[in-house]
Amino acid sequence: MNRFIKYGIGFVVVIIFGVVFYNKVFVPKHTFKIVTPKKSDMIIKVNGVGNVESENSYKVSAIYGGKITDFNIKIGQFINKGELVAQIDSIDLKDKIDEIKKNIDVIEANIKSLEIDKKSAYKDYLYQEEVLKKNRRLYHKKAISELEYKKYLTNRDISKLKVNSLAKKIISSKNQIMQLEATIKGLEERLKRYTIKAPVSGYVIKKYVSNYDVVGNYQPLIEIVNPKDIWIDTFIDTRLSSKVKIGQKTFIILRSGLKKEGYVYKINPVNNMVTNEREIFIKFKQTPIPFYINEQANINIKINKLTDIVTIPASAVVFYKQKQGVWIVKKHKAHFKPIEIIAHANKKVAVNLSNVEIIMPNPKKKPLSEGMKIYYD
Repeated sequence: MNRFIKYGIGFVVVIIFGVVFYNKVFVPKHTFKIVTPKKSDMIIKVNGVGNVESENSYKVSAIYGGKITDFNIKIGQFINKGELVAQIDSIDLKDKIDEIKKNIDVIEANIKSLEIDKKSAYKDYLYQEEVLKKNRRLYHKKAISELEYKKYLTNRDISKLKVNSLAKKIISSKNQIMQLEATIKGLEERLKRYTIKAPVSGYVIKKYVSNYDVVGNYQPLIEIVNPKDIWIDTFIDTRLSSKVKIGQKTFIILRSGLKKEGYVYKINPVNNMVTNEREIFIKFKQTPIPFYINEQANINIKINKLTDIVTIPASAVVFYKQKQGVWIVKKHKAHFKPIEIIAHANKKVAVNLSNVEIIMPNPKKKPLSEGMKIYYD
């Protein structure tokens, strides 16, 4: 009797254990969340990752070498077009200009002296001309000899030559002044280039030298980027980028967390043969200030909008026996159904499905298989 009671109790324990195992282990492992396809609107986007760069950057260089002065630019500073960047020490050049100006003053003083001598010589010429006229009459009347007449003629010619000689010296001196003034003009133009100014307005992103450094000809001092030239350089798979068009709206998420609107600005016409990607340039609708060159950014490009389309969660799509599809429920059993995905967006996919119950895979539960018993949540 005790033996029967003992076996009976053992049998009951086994049954209870089986029931508990079934309800607590087997059923939960075979219980999945079920979803059904739903109709909704879907905005189709293309995603990409890129870096903040600039379409143009401007290196401001010293045309002539020398010691830098008045160079107080800082990285990140905004400077306006025409604003002073630096001065190149040009003392020798200024001294040369001053020396030439002094030479001009000396020549101008000489010209004044020559003009006075010319006036005096011209008066002497007029006097000698009158003397010659009187003696010419006397010579024709045989009142003076030919020798005396030629003496007066020679005196007149000498005075005339003196006037012409002084006039030529004055002209030569004035031409010399014109040449020196042209030299000064050239040196002053060159002197302007010792004053280095910003060619465009923008932010200083690089600084190559410091104040009082000695630089060579055409050595860069700073690099400037205009906010209007900032863009994001991204690469997108050719299969996805084929629908990207210039002007399409984009949504930009910077690595710093800042979110900005933008648009497709340019598409590189040359495809990358190695990665099969297309280079696409995105510009901000309003460039963030400050911006950071080489900062990473995620790009979403809106390329289309599907209305009243059947969608399911993207996580429901799996690969089974090298086919893409979903697990559906038929008579409480799992069956794999291949599908064709029309579009992806916001963790959803557009598909041609209807009137089915879809099993949501769960890595914490038993892997789905064909004909597997299914319980619903």
